[in-house]
Amino acid sequence: MTLYFLVKYLHVLGAIVILGTGAGIAFFMLMAHRSRDAAFIARTGETVVIADMLFTLTAVLLQPMSGGVLMWLSSTMWSERWLMTSLGLYVVAGLFWVPVIFMQIEMRDLAAKAAEHNLELPPRYFALFHRWFLFGIPGFGSVMAILWLMIAKPL
Repeated sequence: MTLYFLVKYLHVLGAIVILGTGAGIAFFMLMAHRSRDAAFIARTGETVVIADMLFTLTAVLLQPMSGGVLMWLSSTMWSERWLMTSLGLYVVAGLFWVPVIFMQIEMRDLAAKAAEHNLELPPRYFALFHRWFLFGIPGFGSVMAILWLMIAKPL
């Protein structure tokens, strides 16, 4: 196996981790939210925050490094449109993902407090969930588009 294919494998693996963790987090948060069970939402939120920090953050930090090495090994130019578009979408994804982390933490905390005091989920929780869901569309959509651009290089 050449260095190029090893780095490419790691780069693709990182993309899979970002997409897989994102899809899993979205699914589990949605299912917990639909239950309206504050304790279940709090437990799920705790796991989601850990998964985002452990898996998503690690992959997000390593992707530019492996991508940079791939560029160097393949003599890819910064001026290639698919690459510039991908990098722009990476920024867009980050701009939507970072606030989502803080939303998840606050939703977890609000649900834990409601469960602890045997209360209904507060309106703030529902407002955050709605915003969290909406932020996921461009955030996750950007990552999906980046993956397509990496594979197809159409521009």
